[in-house]
Amino acid sequence: MEPTETTTGEFTARLSGRFFGVLAWRQLDDLWARLRARPEGWYVTMSGQAIAAEAVAPLAAAELDRFIGEVDVLLRKEHREDYCGIVYVDNLDQPAFIKIYDPNNLGSSCGGAGGIPPRWVLSRIPPDAVEDDAPVPGNRLRWWQGLFGK
Repeated sequence: MEPTETTTGEFTARLSGRFFGVLAWRQLDDLWARLRARPEGWYVTMSGQAIAAEAVAPLAAAELDRFIGEVDVLLRKEHREDYCGIVYVDNLDQPAFIKIYDPNNLGSSCGGAGGIPPRWVLSRIPPDAVEDDAPVPGNRLRWWQGLFGK
């Protein structure tokens, strides 16, 4: 799926759409490989943050690769389970929208519809701000800022 022009709100509507859980770590590896094979046109945003400069334009291939590498390390280190289960994708074969939940703020997000927003969203459409009433932990904010050189 190629990036498309969207109207404000389409991102938010898609955020509430149907998703499939990435249950096994091997499935996550396969998902990352699909993104790296077609790195053009991906946007990334973090919940609870205003839309940052890096989110108004698609990521460069190197930025996407860095985000994938860093978030993968974070997920595997902090989600100490033998399964993934905290990443959700709209289409496993041709992903266009991916929700990534914070391993330290899962609450009832298991199943993808627990009222807790995903911490990070990768999409092929320009993002809207993802509302989150809970404050973003300082370590997550520093991680995010360091990732994009702020």
